[in-house]
Amino acid sequence: MENTYEIFVGRLGVNPELRYTKKQKPVCFLSVAVNRQEQEKAEWKRVVVWGKQAELCNLYLKKGHEVFVQGRKEVKFYDGKNGEKKTYEDFNARLIGFSNI
Repeated sequence: MENTYEIFVGRLGVNPELRYTKKQKPVCFLSVAVNRQEQEKAEWKRVVVWGKQAELCNLYLKKGHEVFVQGRKEVKFYDGKNGEKKTYEDFNARLIGFSNI
């Protein structure tokens, strides 16, 4: 697993998805579209938010809202159905910023 820290701003593509772990710890999943000037298409990032921040994201954020994310990128590897190696990225948020206007 490879980890790097990133900061980015983007807009939510769907409403936040709040869940609770078996030990009742809140976790919220965000799908964030980031537009970079050098790219024509938006880059989608899956953001994972924990604890009180997760509950606040679920309470105040909706599809289309702009968010600031500071977090650790985690690249994870797994074996696909056909035995092929697959990867995906999650951003484990350390800080989420948003304006509720």
